[in-house]
Amino acid sequence: MSKLWKKYILWFAQEHVDFRLAEFESLSKLFGFKFQHLSDQFLKPFWLVEFPNDETALQFASRSVALRAIFELYAHGQTLHAFHERLRNHVESHPAKVEAHFGANTSFKITVETYNKHFSQREKIDKIETMNYLPLSGPVDLKHPKVEWWYIEFWGLDPTAVPPVPDDILFGRLLAAGQRHLIKDLSLKHRKFIGNTSMDAQLSLLMANQALVAPGDLVFDPFVGTGSLLVSAAKFGGYVMGADIDYMMLHARCRPSRITQKVREKDESIRSNLKQYGCADRYMDVVVADFSNPLWHPRVSFDSIITDPPYGIREATEKVETKVTVKEGTRNSDMAHYPSTSHYALQQLYADLLDFASKHLRIGGRLVCWLPFHREDYSEATLPQHRNLQLVANSEQLLTGQTARRLLTYEKCSQTEPSDWSVPPLHVATPSEDFRDRYFNNCVESRQDRRMRKAEHREQGRLEMQRRGKVPSDSRAKKCDLNKSRFD
Repeated sequence: MSKLWKKYILWFAQEHVDFRLAEFESLSKLFGFKFQHLSDQFLKPFWLVEFPNDETALQFASRSVALRAIFELYAHGQTLHAFHERLRNHVESHPAKVEAHFGANTSFKITVETYNKHFSQREKIDKIETMNYLPLSGPVDLKHPKVEWWYIEFWGLDPTAVPPVPDDILFGRLLAAGQRHLIKDLSLKHRKFIGNTSMDAQLSLLMANQALVAPGDLVFDPFVGTGSLLVSAAKFGGYVMGADIDYMMLHARCRPSRITQKVREKDESIRSNLKQYGCADRYMDVVVADFSNPLWHPRVSFDSIITDPPYGIREATEKVETKVTVKEGTRNSDMAHYPSTSHYALQQLYADLLDFASKHLRIGGRLVCWLPFHREDYSEATLPQHRNLQLVANSEQLLTGQTARRLLTYEKCSQTEPSDWSVPPLHVATPSEDFRDRYFNNCVESRQDRRMRKAEHREQGRLEMQRRGKVPSDSRAKKCDLNKSRFD
C-alpha cells in the first residue's frame, strides 16, 4: 500500500468475536474504502490496520457496533525498550503532528488501559511518567480534553495463564468511539413490543451491517415476528417491511413474554417500536403471509433480506396446508376461514428462502439469515447453496454444548432464469435428523435421568456423612430423608 497511508488501532469488544471480521469487511464494502491488515490475529481485541486517511477510519467507527474505539497508532512493541524507542522516533520524525496535537493551547488526557491484567492507580501513573520525553506542553483536562492519548498493554487472552511480560504495548491518539451505545439504546429491556424470540439488539445491529443497509434501502424480513431486525435496519436509515404467518403475534394478541406483564397493551406493535426509536417514517408495513406460498409480484425487488427463521424450538415452523380437494357444502362465502397449518420442514424452509432471495434481491443485494445445527454434524458442505447467491460470511454463535447457529450472509451475484435455478440438498435428511426432533429427543440425558442421577449423588453423600460420623442438622436431615424417599 501507499507510504502515505496511516496506521490505526481498532479496539474491539471481546464478545461475538467470530462476527468481527464479517462486519469489518461488510462495512468496507458499504463505504467503499480500502484497508490493509497488519496482523492476522483476529481473535485479539486490538487490531492494527492501515487506512488511507482519518476520514476512512471515522466512516468505519460511525457504523461498527463491535468496535469500542479507534486510535491513530503512534508506536507499538513487544518490549518496553522497543516501544519507547519507536515512540520517541515517531514523535521526532513527525513535526507536523507535534505542532497539531502537542501544542501549548491543546489540552490533553492520557489513559492507561490494560487487558487481562489489573494495574493500581499508582502503577498507571508510573507508566505515564515513563513517557516524559513526549512534548506535552498543553494543560491537562481530564473531563473535556481536545486530545486523548491512550497507553495500552495487552497481556494475552487467557486469564489463567497471564504471561510475565505483555504481548504487545501500544500508544495512540483517540479518533472516535464505535456505535456500541446503540446496544443500550435499542435494548429489549425498554422496548415496547417484544416476544419470546425477539433478537438481541447487538446481534440485530450486526445483521444490519452485514446486510449493507444504507439510508433509503428497502429491507424485508419474511419471518418478522416482533420486528427486532427491522428496528436495527430502520435505525441505519432503511425502509422496512415484513411478513409472518402468526396473526396473533403481528397483532400483539399473544401472551406477553415479560414475567411482570399479564396482558398486552393496546398500542403494542412493530410500528410502535419504530416510533419509540424515532424511525416511524421508515415503516412500510407488515403482512400476515405464508412464506411457503409467496404472494409477491415477480418484479418486487429488495436491497436486503434479513431474517431469523423459526427453528421449531421456541416458535413453531408452520405453513398453510395445501388441500387437493374441498368437501362440497362445508362452507359458504360468508363464513370466516381459518386455514389449517402443518409442519414446515427446516430443509424446505431454507430452500424456499434462498429461492426467494434469488428472485427478489437486486444484484449485489444481501440475504442475512441464521441457520441452527448440531455442532458435531457441521460441515460447510451441508450449508444452503444457490447458483445465484454467493456465501460471503459465515459466523458461529454457540447456543448449548451440543448446538449452535451460524449467521450466513449471501450476496446475489447473478440473475438466471427460474428454469436454471439449482438448489443442492441442504442435508440428506430423514425425519429423525430434523434439528427440532434431535434437540428434544436425542439428548444425551433426559430430564428424568438427570434428576435420578442427582438424587443418587445426594444419597451417596448422605451415606458418606454417616460413615464419617457427621450428624446433619435437622433441616438438612429432613431434606436428605425427602430426597431418599424420592429416590427409593
